[in-house]
Amino acid sequence: MPLALLALAIGAFGIGTTEFVIMGLLPQVAGDFGVSIPTAGFLVTGYALGVMLGAPLMTVLGTRISRKRMLMLLMGLFIVGNLLSAVAPVFAVMLIGRVVASLAHGAFFGIGSVVAAELVAPEKKAGAIAMMFTGLTVANVVGVPLGTLIGQSAGWRVTFTVVAALGVLGLLGIAKLVPDLPKPEGVHLRHELAAFKNVQVLLAMAMTVLGFGGVFAAITYIAPMMTHVAGFAEGSVTWLLVLFGLGMVGGNLVGGKFADRALMPMLYVSLGALALVLGLFTVTAHHKLLAAITIALIGALGFATVPPLQKRVLDQASGAPTLASAVNIGAFNLGNALSAWLGGMVISAGLGYTAPNWVGAALAAGALVLAVVSAALERRGPLPSPVVAGAEQRYVEPVHH
Repeated sequence: MPLALLALAIGAFGIGTTEFVIMGLLPQVAGDFGVSIPTAGFLVTGYALGVMLGAPLMTVLGTRISRKRMLMLLMGLFIVGNLLSAVAPVFAVMLIGRVVASLAHGAFFGIGSVVAAELVAPEKKAGAIAMMFTGLTVANVVGVPLGTLIGQSAGWRVTFTVVAALGVLGLLGIAKLVPDLPKPEGVHLRHELAAFKNVQVLLAMAMTVLGFGGVFAAITYIAPMMTHVAGFAEGSVTWLLVLFGLGMVGGNLVGGKFADRALMPMLYVSLGALALVLGLFTVTAHHKLLAAITIALIGALGFATVPPLQKRVLDQASGAPTLASAVNIGAFNLGNALSAWLGGMVISAGLGYTAPNWVGAALAAGALVLAVVSAALERRGPLPSPVVAGAEQRYVEPVHH
């Protein structure tokens, strides 16, 4: 794997850390600014909304410059957002900083996926995408617990300063290691938008929303589920989330490896197993050891779908994949928001803290159905490509190393 993928993974590590570390620092942030915990929760919601809106917006704005330069600009935006959060004098300024940082998230992973895929031979594309996403998964194992520990001991402002420094490291790595690959000739914004007329692209994005939504239906409410149902102490939740992160790391690498060999079968297995495990979590959540094992499996199976789904979008939007790739990253966050809302509804309805697991199982099963439908449509014959033929003919072959 090229060293350029390491630079992308470092950027992904910083982004993953800033996205999730705020959850462990909400009490400190709320106390410093004199706001309630629910109000401080807008720092999480605002970030998620920023990812969904920023993915297409920043990608469209970057269509006229090279992908390497756009990745560098996005890391610059990420640095500015985190520094703004670190020095924020009032809560509103910190919220603005969170949104600014989030605008880089979707476009970075979207454009980064395209670049990672172009750096390697066609049969290694999913593995290259997985290598970049390893930075995001490792962030949940190392970055988030470490950032939380720093925030609790030295102050949350130090945490965001450290995250900004990670952004600087990622920026320097991209500048030094990522080659300035040529843009596809003749591909303009209208070609990028035309990819959304392809039903297979839309099906892949719907699978992303439902599949990863299934994961977050359970994980969003993991703290009350584990403390009230399984009987864990509150301090144990951090280590349970580390188990979840370790599962993510393993699942991501396995998903990337097998997606290059058999993409759709990999989706069938991972989505089907995810639906089954989420359903079983309603039972295993009552036993400490079984609950811990299940949490790791949910992380593994959930992230095993990420490389194949991202590669599926790139393959189906061939010729002009950048915008579709970025929007698919936003689809992950849409799934997170949707599942968290649905999980909250079933808890509010009095169905208990394990009820979100049934929601997650249903969402994952829905993604599996869409995968079967997508494959059936593909077997009926290739659909006409919505991308202008001239653009495809002038497409520059990827550089392989």
